[in-house]
Amino acid sequence: MAFELPSLDYAHNALEPHIDTRTMEIHHGKHHAGYTSKLNDAIAGTDLDGKSIEDILAGLDMNNGALRNNGGGFYNHSLFWKVMSPNGGGTPTGDLAAAIDAAYGSFDAFKTAFANAAATRFGSGWAWLCVHPGGKVEVCSTPNQDNPVMPGVSCGGTPVLGLDVWEHAYYLNYQNRRPDYINAFFNVINWTEVSARYAAGK
Repeated sequence: MAFELPSLDYAHNALEPHIDTRTMEIHHGKHHAGYTSKLNDAIAGTDLDGKSIEDILAGLDMNNGALRNNGGGFYNHSLFWKVMSPNGGGTPTGDLAAAIDAAYGSFDAFKTAFANAAATRFGSGWAWLCVHPGGKVEVCSTPNQDNPVMPGVSCGGTPVLGLDVWEHAYYLNYQNRRPDYINAFFNVINWTEVSARYAAGK
């Protein structure tokens, strides 16, 4: 069963001015669509056809470049759209807030750690907030389309928040000002979704 490009829960212009309309159109409709199509090509006729993307990535042969790049790209972007909302921003509450405070001391300290992970990832990649069994959270980053679901990659927990720092995610609006894009992202984070993923992942 082929994977399908997930639809957005909001209009392309809904995250303005933080993420511009044209970037959303290209990022979702071209880049994510491309990863989806190439993922389907990579699994066609194999024993992976019909498995969930999580199962495919968890058992991934990291030397399989087509599956690593396109499976990662499909999974990462599918999470990315969900953890943003036109009504986002603010701060987390409840168990997630407590876990962030326990790990980083405060939300502001977590925000600094996450922004630093995103800003210092050389070249293309992602910044993540992951949850480990038991509820501990950790910030990390990965290159290219790698993610913590894959074997031996970075945090090793379940991603609950991810930020795309490939240039295609921000260059039309922010050019080389990646830190400005990272700061803008905090205005659209859907903490309700992130909290639900945290609860499921711990």
